[in-house]
Amino acid sequence: MENQKRTIILTGGGSAGHVTPNLALVPGLLSHDIDVHYVGTADGIEKTLVHDIPFHAISAGKMRRYASVKNVTDIFKIFKGVKEAKRILKELKPDLVFAKGGFVSVPVVWAAAKLKIPVILHESDYTPGLANRLCIKKAQKICLSFDTDDQRSGRSILTGSPIRRDLLGGDRASGLMRLKFNGSKPVLLIMGGSLGAQAINDVVDAAIAPLCERYDIVHLRGKGKLNPELESNESYRQYEYMEDGLPDVFAAADIALSRSGANAIFEFLALRLPALLVPLPLSASRGDQILNAQYFAKRGYARVLEQENLTAQSLPDALFSLDAHRNEMIEAMRNSKEADGTANVLSVILESMGVK
Repeated sequence: MENQKRTIILTGGGSAGHVTPNLALVPGLLSHDIDVHYVGTADGIEKTLVHDIPFHAISAGKMRRYASVKNVTDIFKIFKGVKEAKRILKELKPDLVFAKGGFVSVPVVWAAAKLKIPVILHESDYTPGLANRLCIKKAQKICLSFDTDDQRSGRSILTGSPIRRDLLGGDRASGLMRLKFNGSKPVLLIMGGSLGAQAINDVVDAAIAPLCERYDIVHLRGKGKLNPELESNESYRQYEYMEDGLPDVFAAADIALSRSGANAIFEFLALRLPALLVPLPLSASRGDQILNAQYFAKRGYARVLEQENLTAQSLPDALFSLDAHRNEMIEAMRNSKEADGTANVLSVILESMGVK
């Protein structure tokens, strides 16, 4: 008798950072003849990003770190989501649930635990987000992007973060041609996350002369954040964001300037792209980007420039210093255990599902 086909449910949402690592796993799972389904919310970003595999929508509440009446009303959404997730799980009978975080994952993981379906969590950041903290006790295994003492346990495995394979297949010559650069200067890639980073944009604009003297620059500024005054600069290309051609642009880049969200920095690690990281300050975040950046700097994968120290004078100096140590940073990334997060996480999943 033939082996029964395995089924996995992926869940995670609320931001692209909770979705794209899941999607990076899909080709590998399908190549092992595994049925892959996604559970998210009908109005979340995951609904717009998930293609080619079945999508199932449930309700999900959000627990906030501050006092809000919505913390009370959203409890009912969570329990409604658990009921909806249980119905989906009973119908699909998955062998495993893989949860990436975000509040849609909470009802799915809780439902899986009630039905005794194994759960693997993945935590992208240096410290776990609230949704994952609500799920940790119900997981059989926890995949970690960062090797941290406070997260390490008998159930945790250092894997890094899954990266879309297509990002690694870019062509430098095609990237230079797309950007209309001749390759005579190193290429600086600047990006500030999916919405852009105005603080970085403003300082880059102020330091554009010394930066363009040294580099050809491709700058992903964020929606509505283009600077028309820089359109005529021959060494500068700006985009709100880039959907097509990003792998080639990555391949053309020699160094990067970026925020330190987990997805971005693990892409840089997989690409062996030295980066100057400007983490979101504590005033605008829970501090995870600061810890992410410090971890990468400690291992020699990146340098850090805190936003409060970011000026038109400090930015070129920091980039020039990073550039001088580019080769040793590339060598450190070459020897990293976390660099191939996609293969590492797939290995954990396949072993847990009994798939060879």
